[in-house]
Amino acid sequence: MEIYFQLIKDAETLRRACEQLKGEDVLGFDTETTALDPYEGEIRLVQLSTGKETQVIDLKPFAEAGDLRTMPELAPLREILAADRPVKIAHNAKFDAKWISHHLGVELGGVFDTLLASQIIAAGDQDRRHGLAEVASYFLGTELDKSEQVSDWSAPELSHAQIEYAARDAATMIPLRERIVEKLKADELIKVTKLEFDCVVPIAAMELTGFYLDAARWREVLEKVKKSQVKVADELQNLLSAGVAQGSLFGRSEINLDSQTQVTDALKNLGVPVPETTRGWQLQPLAADYPVVEKLLEYRGVAKSLSSFGENILEFIEPKTGRIHADFRQIGAPTGRFSCSKPNIQQIPHEEEYRRCFRAPEGSKLIIADYSQVELRILAEFSGDQNFINAFISGEDFHTTAAAQVFNIKPEEVTSEQRSFAKRLNFGVVYGIGSQRFAMMTGLKQTDAEDIMRRYFATYRGLDAWLRDAARRVVTDRIARTATGRMMRFRFDEEDRKAISLAQRNGKNMPIQGTSADVLKRALRLLHNEIRGTSAKLVNIVHDEIIVEAEAGEAEITAQKLEKAMCEAGKEYIKRVPVKVDVSIADEWTK
Repeated sequence: MEIYFQLIKDAETLRRACEQLKGEDVLGFDTETTALDPYEGEIRLVQLSTGKETQVIDLKPFAEAGDLRTMPELAPLREILAADRPVKIAHNAKFDAKWISHHLGVELGGVFDTLLASQIIAAGDQDRRHGLAEVASYFLGTELDKSEQVSDWSAPELSHAQIEYAARDAATMIPLRERIVEKLKADELIKVTKLEFDCVVPIAAMELTGFYLDAARWREVLEKVKKSQVKVADELQNLLSAGVAQGSLFGRSEINLDSQTQVTDALKNLGVPVPETTRGWQLQPLAADYPVVEKLLEYRGVAKSLSSFGENILEFIEPKTGRIHADFRQIGAPTGRFSCSKPNIQQIPHEEEYRRCFRAPEGSKLIIADYSQVELRILAEFSGDQNFINAFISGEDFHTTAAAQVFNIKPEEVTSEQRSFAKRLNFGVVYGIGSQRFAMMTGLKQTDAEDIMRRYFATYRGLDAWLRDAARRVVTDRIARTATGRMMRFRFDEEDRKAISLAQRNGKNMPIQGTSADVLKRALRLLHNEIRGTSAKLVNIVHDEIIVEAEAGEAEITAQKLEKAMCEAGKEYIKRVPVKVDVSIADEWTK
């Protein structure tokens, strides 16, 4: 494919080009930068393409003359980038949105992201790759040469090959979007695609803002955890020593506490009925009866905290901001849930000592909000089970109400044990829990677990019917969908019962967890619109929780805006069940 492009280095040529471009409906859009992090590099090129002709704008001459964010000569470019029309078609638009926000001072408007669209169409196919070269090959049969991607974009003069490479990427966006839109329509994925595109700019803004981590506090916590690890390891060695096959003549016998084989052997020698694997959830029911198991779980918790969230997290603090700017993937799982890396601040331990290290800077507050039992409310909405719905409408503690319904007693007569059973079942049904797993989680005998589950589903017959139907549809249709139409395809061998069982569990869970992700993404867009122009900034998200930072004087009004956005988003998908959001204002990330 031959590429026609114009390299722009002066204000007048830029003005004339932008005058022509602003009448287009869509434009291929790309940037070339001198680094991957906007805090570490400069933006060199901005490419805008009609498909027939591509404008490659070299920002280096402009940068040498002044501040790109306020320079009047760049106003026509900023206007096009900020406008809802033309729609800017980009691959991984979040990357470009961050760079133009930080270096050009403009919020990207009107986004079509071919990366997100490709992921949505793939519908959970883990074998598909979504780099631009792979996506162009898949949809267009075009082979893109990406070798210039890693070339020196800071050079005084860029080569013809570099300019042509940059132009080609932008020009490819036009035919690529046409093919992708055809597929999106055919698979009825337009609604979820719009949801994802609307979320790009809020996530870009969150990553640019970052989350403030108090490094001194973090180091204090690590010192305490290290001391705790030594103490817990010593106590665990004492408890396990009697189970070590070969005793030592010189004191207690010691094993490698991180060796599953050695630990399992020692536990068996102590008479602990160890399951096939010693995962936490399988050992948990044994902890009440076997102190050595309780101590093992405690040791593992401390060890995981140190390995996953130790000194290494401090390396991610950006010196220019004093904040952590993590990388969020919008479609981090087939359900549509986010994932996070560099570092994963979605998985910071829940213990207060860790969370309080993430705090608001002086003069600011954190506003923390989360949906109350949103997946269960979605399940109630989908199933239409009136008893399940009524348990939420009552406004009472949901798990107590459920226990009262299941055991046919008054709410005030529900014991803590009965409430615990109901709570575990309430959350378990979302993940297609079976009686065997329920028995292991609760320590009940298999027959008792089956009895409670029978009562549960006899109470919620509509829920039972929906779950059975979801499992049946996966086998017949091999797809599951969320409220927005987000799709997950299932591939399994019809002769493999385990594979079918796994698909059925995922088929029950995907619509629920995926709709929860849809709700959160809708809330992020509504919130972004509400707080634009204020001191409030989105700083983190964790599945059903949103954390915002704002100046202390704006904390109360920000809390109201956050609750409003989250409730409105929830009500778009959950209509028969009340949506509840818990909001708090704090100095630290604590509840």
